[in-house]
Amino acid sequence: MNLQQIGIKIKQTRLKRKQTQQQVADICGISKSMLSKIENGQTASAVATLSKISEALDIPLSWVIDDQPETDMVLQPKDTRQALVGHEDMGYSYELLARSRFSKIESTIVYVTPKDTNLREEPYTHSEDEFIYILEGSIYLYYDGKSNLMNQGDTAYFKGTKPHLFIPVDNEGAKVLTVFVDGD
Repeated sequence: MNLQQIGIKIKQTRLKRKQTQQQVADICGISKSMLSKIENGQTASAVATLSKISEALDIPLSWVIDDQPETDMVLQPKDTRQALVGHEDMGYSYELLARSRFSKIESTIVYVTPKDTNLREEPYTHSEDEFIYILEGSIYLYYDGKSNLMNQGDTAYFKGTKPHLFIPVDNEGAKVLTVFVDGD
Protein backbone atom coordinates (compact mmCIF):
# COMPACT_ATOMS: atom_id res chain seq x y z
CA MET A 1 0.00 0.00 0.00
CA ASN A 2 1.29 3.42 -0.77
CA LEU A 3 1.49 6.48 1.47
CA GLN A 4 -1.47 8.13 -0.30
CA GLN A 5 -3.75 5.19 0.51
CA ILE A 6 -2.67 5.16 4.16
CA GLY A 7 -3.37 8.90 4.39
CA ILE A 8 -6.77 8.57 2.75
CA LYS A 9 -7.87 5.88 5.22
CA ILE A 10 -6.73 7.93 8.20
CA LYS A 11 -8.37 11.13 6.95
CA GLN A 12 -11.67 9.44 6.00
CA THR A 13 -11.89 7.74 9.39
CA ARG A 14 -11.05 10.97 11.25
CA LEU A 15 -13.71 12.89 9.32
CA LYS A 16 -16.27 10.12 9.84
CA ARG A 17 -15.63 10.34 13.57
CA LYS A 18 -15.94 14.15 13.40
CA GLN A 19 -12.50 14.76 14.90
CA THR A 20 -10.19 17.58 13.91
CA GLN A 21 -6.57 17.09 12.95
CA GLN A 22 -5.62 18.95 16.12
CA GLN A 23 -7.68 16.62 18.32
CA VAL A 24 -6.11 13.48 16.85
CA ALA A 25 -2.61 14.98 16.84
CA ASP A 26 -2.95 15.92 20.52
CA ILE A 27 -4.06 12.40 21.46
CA CYS A 28 -1.11 10.94 19.53
CA GLY A 29 1.48 13.40 20.80
CA ILE A 30 2.40 14.59 17.29
CA SER A 31 2.05 17.94 15.59
CA LYS A 32 -0.99 18.87 13.53
CA SER A 33 1.32 19.50 10.55
CA MET A 34 2.77 15.96 10.86
CA LEU A 35 -0.73 14.47 10.85
CA SER A 36 -1.62 16.62 7.84
CA LYS A 37 1.45 15.36 5.95
CA ILE A 38 0.54 11.75 6.80
CA GLU A 39 -3.07 12.26 5.66
CA ASN A 40 -1.87 13.83 2.41
CA GLY A 41 0.63 11.05 1.72
CA GLN A 42 3.53 13.51 1.88
CA THR A 43 5.60 11.64 4.50
CA ALA A 44 6.28 8.14 5.68
CA SER A 45 5.45 7.54 9.30
CA ALA A 46 6.93 5.20 11.86
CA VAL A 47 4.78 2.16 12.64
CA ALA A 48 4.63 3.42 16.23
CA THR A 49 3.08 6.70 15.04
CA LEU A 50 0.61 4.88 12.79
CA SER A 51 -0.23 2.67 15.76
CA LYS A 52 -0.98 5.74 17.92
CA ILE A 53 -3.15 7.23 15.17
CA SER A 54 -4.99 3.91 14.77
CA GLU A 55 -5.58 3.76 18.49
CA ALA A 56 -6.80 7.38 18.60
CA LEU A 57 -9.28 6.61 15.82
CA ASP A 58 -10.19 3.19 17.30
CA ILE A 59 -9.28 1.28 14.14
CA PRO A 60 -6.89 -1.65 13.65
CA LEU A 61 -3.39 -0.78 12.50
CA SER A 62 -3.58 -3.65 10.00
CA TRP A 63 -6.57 -2.04 8.30
CA VAL A 64 -4.71 1.26 7.97
CA ILE A 65 -1.69 -0.23 6.22
CA ASP A 66 -3.31 -3.08 4.31
CA ASP A 67 -6.40 -3.40 2.15
CA GLN A 68 -6.96 -7.14 1.83
CA PRO A 69 -10.52 -8.40 2.46
CA GLU A 70 -11.22 -9.77 5.94
CA THR A 71 -11.90 -13.46 6.49
CA ASP A 72 -11.52 -15.72 9.51
CA MET A 73 -8.38 -17.22 7.92
CA VAL A 74 -5.68 -15.13 6.31
CA LEU A 75 -3.30 -16.88 3.95
CA GLN A 76 -0.76 -14.50 2.52
CA PRO A 77 1.77 -15.86 0.00
CA LYS A 78 5.02 -13.92 -0.06
CA ASP A 79 4.45 -12.52 -3.56
CA THR A 80 1.09 -11.02 -2.53
CA ARG A 81 2.27 -9.21 0.60
CA GLN A 82 2.45 -5.46 0.42
CA ALA A 83 5.70 -3.78 -0.49
CA LEU A 84 7.93 -2.26 2.15
CA VAL A 85 6.58 0.75 3.98
CA GLY A 86 8.91 3.44 5.28
CA HIS A 87 12.08 5.27 4.40
CA GLU A 88 15.67 4.90 5.54
CA ASP A 89 15.48 8.17 7.48
CA MET A 90 13.00 6.44 9.84
CA GLY A 91 15.71 3.89 10.67
CA TYR A 92 13.77 0.99 9.23
CA SER A 93 11.14 -0.16 6.78
CA TYR A 94 8.62 -2.90 7.40
CA GLU A 95 6.49 -5.50 5.67
CA LEU A 96 3.09 -6.45 7.06
CA LEU A 97 2.56 -10.20 7.35
CA ALA A 98 -0.77 -12.04 7.45
CA ARG A 99 -3.18 -10.08 9.60
CA SER A 100 -6.80 -9.96 10.64
CA ARG A 101 -8.82 -6.89 11.51
CA PHE A 102 -10.33 -8.87 14.38
CA SER A 103 -7.07 -9.95 16.02
CA LYS A 104 -5.18 -8.20 18.78
CA ILE A 105 -1.92 -9.34 17.18
CA GLU A 106 -0.05 -7.56 14.38
CA SER A 107 3.02 -9.12 12.81
CA THR A 108 5.61 -7.47 10.60
CA ILE A 109 9.12 -7.99 9.36
CA VAL A 110 11.20 -4.94 10.22
CA TYR A 111 14.20 -4.20 8.00
CA VAL A 112 16.67 -2.21 10.12
CA THR A 113 18.57 0.34 8.03
CA PRO A 114 22.37 -0.24 7.81
CA LYS A 115 24.47 1.66 10.35
CA ASP A 116 25.98 4.28 8.02
CA THR A 117 22.58 5.34 6.63
CA ASN A 118 20.53 5.01 9.83
CA LEU A 119 19.90 8.46 11.27
CA ARG A 120 17.23 7.49 13.82
CA GLU A 121 18.19 8.31 17.41
CA GLU A 122 14.82 9.01 19.04
CA PRO A 123 13.23 5.90 20.63
CA TYR A 124 9.62 4.90 19.98
CA THR A 125 6.72 4.11 22.28
CA HIS A 126 3.32 2.59 21.53
CA SER A 127 0.55 0.94 23.50
CA GLU A 128 1.09 -2.67 22.39
CA ASP A 129 3.51 -5.16 23.93
CA GLU A 130 6.11 -6.34 21.44
CA PHE A 131 7.78 -9.69 20.73
CA ILE A 132 10.83 -9.72 18.45
CA TYR A 133 12.87 -12.50 16.85
CA ILE A 134 16.10 -11.63 15.03
CA LEU A 135 15.84 -13.35 11.63
CA GLU A 136 19.07 -11.98 10.13
CA GLY A 137 21.92 -9.78 11.32
CA SER A 138 22.36 -8.13 14.69
CA ILE A 139 20.88 -5.13 16.47
CA TYR A 140 21.19 -3.32 19.73
CA LEU A 141 17.75 -3.27 21.28
CA TYR A 142 17.67 0.01 23.14
CA TYR A 143 15.01 -0.45 25.81
CA ASP A 144 14.19 1.82 28.72
CA GLY A 145 17.64 3.41 28.76
CA LYS A 146 19.76 0.28 28.23
CA SER A 147 21.29 -1.23 25.06
CA ASN A 148 21.07 -5.00 24.62
CA LEU A 149 23.01 -6.79 21.87
CA MET A 150 20.79 -9.22 19.96
CA ASN A 151 22.00 -11.63 17.29
CA GLN A 152 20.28 -13.94 14.80
CA GLY A 153 17.95 -16.31 16.66
CA ASP A 154 17.66 -14.13 19.78
CA THR A 155 14.21 -13.12 21.04
CA ALA A 156 12.75 -10.49 23.35
CA TYR A 157 9.34 -9.54 24.70
CA PHE A 158 8.77 -6.08 26.12
CA LYS A 159 6.26 -3.34 26.91
CA GLY A 160 5.81 -0.94 24.00
CA THR A 161 5.05 1.88 26.42
CA LYS A 162 8.73 1.99 27.43
CA PRO A 163 11.09 3.88 25.07
CA HIS A 164 12.75 1.47 22.63
CA LEU A 165 14.67 1.48 19.38
CA PHE A 166 16.36 -1.02 17.07
CA ILE A 167 19.93 0.22 16.51
CA PRO A 168 21.99 -1.36 13.71
CA VAL A 169 25.27 -2.98 14.73
CA ASP A 170 26.88 -2.83 11.29
CA ASN A 171 26.27 -1.99 7.64
CA GLU A 172 24.58 -5.32 6.95
CA GLY A 173 21.38 -4.06 8.54
CA ALA A 174 19.07 -6.61 10.13
CA LYS A 175 15.75 -8.35 9.60
CA VAL A 176 13.50 -8.66 12.66
CA LEU A 177 10.19 -10.51 13.00
CA THR A 178 8.08 -8.22 15.17
CA VAL A 179 4.75 -9.15 16.74
CA PHE A 180 2.65 -6.46 18.39
CA VAL A 181 0.28 -7.80 21.04
CA ASP A 182 -2.58 -5.62 22.26
CA GLY A 183 -3.28 -6.69 25.82
CA ASP A 184 -6.59 -4.82 26.10
